[in-house]
Amino acid sequence: MNAFNQAISNIGVVPVIKLNNPERDAAPLAKALCEGGLPVAEVTFRAAGAANAIKIMKETCPEMIVGAGTVLTTAQVEEAYNAGAQFVVSPGFNYKLADKCKELSLPYFPGCTTPTEYQMGLEYDLEVLKFFPAEQSGGLAKIKAMAAPFPMVKIMPTGGINLENLEKYLSCPTIAACGGSYMVTADLIDNQKWDEIIDLCKKTVEIVKKVRG
Repeated sequence: MNAFNQAISNIGVVPVIKLNNPERDAAPLAKALCEGGLPVAEVTFRAAGAANAIKIMKETCPEMIVGAGTVLTTAQVEEAYNAGAQFVVSPGFNYKLADKCKELSLPYFPGCTTPTEYQMGLEYDLEVLKFFPAEQSGGLAKIKAMAAPFPMVKIMPTGGINLENLEKYLSCPTIAACGGSYMVTADLIDNQKWDEIIDLCKKTVEIVKKVRG
C-alpha cells in the first residue's frame, strides 16, 4: 500500500461521523478522537455543514487524517477538497468521482461489493476499496471469498462494525482498516459525551493492538 493508505491501516479503524452541529461539536470531537487514539475521521455529507466540519477538525487537530464520506457528486468532491479533506469516500463506485479525485490527487475509497466493482476500482489503480454495507452484503465470509480472485485488493468494511465483531474483521489479512460509527453515534455527539467517546476509542485501540501488535 502507498504511504497514505498505510497510515490509515496503521490506525486500524476510521470513525464515520455525521455532525448535526459542526460549529459546536467538530472541535471537541476532533480532540476526543485524538485523545482516544483514533486520529482519523470520515465526515459524511449526509448532514449539512460537512465541509465546515472538516475544516474545523483539521484546524483543531492538524495531525488528524480527515476525509469526506457519503460523497455523491463532483461538486461535493471539490467542496471537500477546498475544506481540506484528505480523502473521499462514496457509497458506490462512480467514474466521475474517480476522475475528479484523480484530478485533485485525492485518495478515493468507493463502496464496492461485487467482482465487477472490484475490477472498476482496479482500472483506477485503487489499492483500498470500501466494502459497504459490510454486514448486509455478506460480511467477512464474502470479503474472504472475493479475496480469492482479487488478492491485490485491500478492503475497508463499513456498516455493522462494532466492538463485538471488530476483532474478527481486523484479523482478516485482506482488511486494511474498518469503518465504524459506534464510537460517534448521534446520541454521543449531540449530547456531547466526549468522555464516553474517548473511552470507546481507547477500547477500539486495544482491539487493534491485540490483533496487529
